[in-house]
Amino acid sequence: MLINEQACGISQEILGEGAKTALVLKKGLKKAAVFVSGGGTNLQALIDKQGTVITSGKIALVISNKPDAFALERARRAGIESVYIPYDKAAPSGFETAAERLLAERNIDVIVLAGFMAILGADFVEKYDKRIINVHPSLIPSFCGKGFYGLRVHEAALSYGVKLTGATVHYVNAVADGGEIILQKAVEILEGDTPEILQKRVMEQAEWELLPRALETVFRTIGEPD
Repeated sequence: MLINEQACGISQEILGEGAKTALVLKKGLKKAAVFVSGGGTNLQALIDKQGTVITSGKIALVISNKPDAFALERARRAGIESVYIPYDKAAPSGFETAAERLLAERNIDVIVLAGFMAILGADFVEKYDKRIINVHPSLIPSFCGKGFYGLRVHEAALSYGVKLTGATVHYVNAVADGGEIILQKAVEILEGDTPEILQKRVMEQAEWELLPRALETVFRTIGEPD
């Protein structure tokens, strides 16, 4: 069922006891929240690598700005708390205030932007310095920054005729795709590639590998639990 919290505009799915049990990993692990807007394939990559690549923390919360995002269903199936918070471009602070409160209540250590198609304000980002990471489908500093997202990135790579593209996981700061790089991996562009084909290859060969590794790196960087 759904519970509406009118004060902050949150619609939260309540999990059954069986699903909650899936969240009980090793006591004292760091916690990550994943912000998503769509299908959640990068979220699934993180879920699949829990306990293997990701060993110093766990995915404890998934937040979406889209009520119909399939990522929320992926979280539910994995026994992870999933929450929809409305996002208004004209007043983004409403989303940020609600998210910040929820992050504090759940003792979240790291935020992962995994296909999150909304802009977070500078004040919000600064509060989580070196605690927010993002995956971008190119080798930054190529094809990045304002206006480069989704298929647009791959269209630009093909248009320029580069022979290599890839993915980058980086810290998030107030500059779009401007934060410190954590990990990168190159992916070859092949004859006959379309933006859709290239997008799939970059996800499979780079994004889904890098993101779990980067999250584990950040978990370890922020130190051992108190």
